[in-house]
Amino acid sequence: MSRPPSSLDPLLRPTSVAVIGASRRRGTIGAEVFLNLIKVGFPGAIYPVNPGATVVQSVRAYASVELIPDPVDLAVLVVPAEQVLDAVESCGRKGVRALVVISAGFGETGPAGRALQEQLVRRVRELGLRMVGPNCLGVVNADPSVNLHATFAPTWPPFGNVAFSSQSGALGLAILDHARQLGVGISQFVSVGNAADVSAVDLIADWEHDPATRVILLYLESLGDPRRLLPLARRVARHKPIVVVKSGRTAAGARAASSHTGSLAGADVAVDALLGRAGILRTDTIEELFDVAMLLANQPVPRGRRVAILTNAGGPGIMASDACESRGLEVVPLQSATEAALAGFLPPEASVHNPVDMIASASAASYEQALALLLDDPGVDAVLVIFVTPIVTDPADVAAAIVRAGRRRTEAGRAPKTVVTCLMGTHGVPAALLSLREGRFPSYRFPEAAARALSVAARHGVWLNEPEGEIPELTGIEAAASTPLRQVGAPRWITPEEVEALMRAYGVPCPRTRVARSAEEAAAAAIALGGRVAVKLLSSSLVHKSDVGGVRLGVEGSGAAAAWCDIAARLTELGHRDGMEGVTVSEMVPSGVELLVGATVDPVYGPMVAFGIGGVQVELWKDLVFRLAPLRDVDAAAMLDGIRARALLDGFRGSPPVNRAALQDLLLRVSRMMMDHPELVELDLNPVIALPDGKLVVVDARVRVG
Repeated sequence: MSRPPSSLDPLLRPTSVAVIGASRRRGTIGAEVFLNLIKVGFPGAIYPVNPGATVVQSVRAYASVELIPDPVDLAVLVVPAEQVLDAVESCGRKGVRALVVISAGFGETGPAGRALQEQLVRRVRELGLRMVGPNCLGVVNADPSVNLHATFAPTWPPFGNVAFSSQSGALGLAILDHARQLGVGISQFVSVGNAADVSAVDLIADWEHDPATRVILLYLESLGDPRRLLPLARRVARHKPIVVVKSGRTAAGARAASSHTGSLAGADVAVDALLGRAGILRTDTIEELFDVAMLLANQPVPRGRRVAILTNAGGPGIMASDACESRGLEVVPLQSATEAALAGFLPPEASVHNPVDMIASASAASYEQALALLLDDPGVDAVLVIFVTPIVTDPADVAAAIVRAGRRRTEAGRAPKTVVTCLMGTHGVPAALLSLREGRFPSYRFPEAAARALSVAARHGVWLNEPEGEIPELTGIEAAASTPLRQVGAPRWITPEEVEALMRAYGVPCPRTRVARSAEEAAAAAIALGGRVAVKLLSSSLVHKSDVGGVRLGVEGSGAAAAWCDIAARLTELGHRDGMEGVTVSEMVPSGVELLVGATVDPVYGPMVAFGIGGVQVELWKDLVFRLAPLRDVDAAAMLDGIRARALLDGFRGSPPVNRAALQDLLLRVSRMMMDHPELVELDLNPVIALPDGKLVVVDARVRVG
């Protein structure tokens, strides 16, 4: 199938290029951009534009782009910022179709630069042009039919199947050099700079249909419009993995919040939630990004997390096992038939259990035979092969054996499986591992790096095999009953009566509760409810009641009056008496597993739903997962398995398991609530008690509107 036309064709696949600001003086950006285009063999016409020269680098120059006699697809602007707008006007009159603005001095410099950038973008769009930059390194298309090196980088990368976009030009220089060192082939590289027009989202849309691109890498400082990114990335990631390093993980981007959920949902949590929903793989560093790229560019995506380890040294095998398990991979038991076959040719001292340690005397033939057996084991999704060079075995022979084992499987018509290698001391794709036509084998210096890359790839394989899911229809919801919340006025924590009405409208199970403004009202409420009750501080300013002694449990009847007085006295001691608006009196709930369900609104990405371990120590454990609303059924199910303490849900040490279906239903109801009511800013259901009989009860609920 042919690639559909793209608005980025003149930018990424031009037939002619003009360099406005081309210079005769080597070492300048204008000179290096022009020379790079010539050196790599761009097959189209290249025109230097320099009003002060008739010849640049032995090529006839033009005083203006408008004087070039032939059509120009792409213009690369390397002129001072104050001259860029005039150059754009000339390009518009000439009929140029795309721009790469390398010039700096725009939005990255402050208010004046931002104003100039706004003028630039407005004019570019009025002229119908596409633009990369400003303040960028440029554009590379390494496809031999294009050979576009419209950058000032000294490195020309090897051609391959990895496309890369970077918001940092300086980082782009290092990236191109690193790719060459590792043997990672680049199809295209685009330094978007300030991303004033063309963004990572535009590039993903183009690379979706680029036959030369198999893997998409991104270095981002901002994600752009999530409404465009989410559906596009979910579609593209189904057949081309997208891997990203996103800077800005620290609290500088987080907003202040007073609820448990809000305080734990920093800006980076929202980014993770969006990327996970979109199927985009996130790495922490550029080094890890390329380690993952080496794997995905050369090997099939593993179908799951089940890993076999093959080694000739016990120590690295143990290290690899630890690294795999700590990153969510499973070092699985091998089939009995596999172990028997291994025992048939390995020495008695070898271990045929996973990890398979063939001991130091293992030959290249042993590697070939053992790897073929592990690849054929139906319980294995990927194999990590470790080789420590002994005296008796040549590394090149082992590399060739790995290639032969992979070829045997494909030539037999069986689906390929993922193989990563750790030829100790080798990083990249060694020459001996390049010969298999169906795929190449990346190598990592140490087992931990191999396990880290494999875990990211396996996460993508699991995502690919997950069902799409749906946003289910929920019964028992009366959204109209809570519509008065829309008249919110100033931001505030809504009253207990409003909270109860909201929870009831969405079928959220809560105990019966009364509000008491005095000691006498507290006693009357407790008597009316009957049995033991919980008396809790009512305050719009003191959010964490336990921290100020504002909770009394197991109170009976008229004892609620004394509880009211105790709370008031404690607040007086602390100087917070003015913050007491009364108390709530609620039915006591039996003990069970304490959980938290919450929601908060990110200013960019919208509502997020949270789930985790609840109670008074929620900030201590910080065991929460977040997903963007609206939740699908598969999102709610995944959230339950996303916390570290998920064993508590399955019946820890003999306790009854939590009703997962009821928990998922509660998460979906909170998601629906947040989508129905954009005025909801923060919501805390903490604790949600999961009772032994399978029921859930929300013991405490707080909701803020704004």
